[in-house]
Amino acid sequence: MRRRLFFELRYFLGRAPWDTGITPPEVVAFLDRTPPGRALDIGCGTGTNAVEMARRGWRVTGLDFSGRALRAARARAAAAGLKVDFLRGDASELRGVTGHFEYLLDIGCFHTLPPEGQSRYAQRVAGLAGTGGTYMLYTFLSNERADSLPSRASLERLFIPAFALTHFERGTDRQRPSAWATFVRAG
Repeated sequence: MRRRLFFELRYFLGRAPWDTGITPPEVVAFLDRTPPGRALDIGCGTGTNAVEMARRGWRVTGLDFSGRALRAARARAAAAGLKVDFLRGDASELRGVTGHFEYLLDIGCFHTLPPEGQSRYAQRVAGLAGTGGTYMLYTFLSNERADSLPSRASLERLFIPAFALTHFERGTDRQRPSAWATFVRAG
């Protein structure tokens, strides 16, 4: 409940630094080289990436915790004349999301979950990814302090063997360790 209030308040105040309104170049590059299919945007916020995927012909489902963010996402899709299915829910449960997806995207949602939520999330994502499906994750990483942020090793433990890790690029975001990880669903 506290997490939900935190996100609602951040969107209400217009202070959601993770929701930039710009599709990251890593996502654009993937969309440029991949034929459209079914996509799931986990933690879709105000719909920037979901709308970009739909614009490129993907059948998109966006999921977010925040009702305020989803209202903005629906308005963004409507203004663009695009159909996106937006659902309100907890990423650690992914309730109401069904079928298989060729592309699953999470930009900054996974690392906000507690460890038990991360474990449930990984199991659900594996079940939703079709064979050969791509799961791209942007996450803050543990900085070796006692925190609940993931490390590369913990990501590998959670997502392998259901997925193969095909790309891992470390970076820094707002002076915090971060990474883009790309996984492909094993057969």
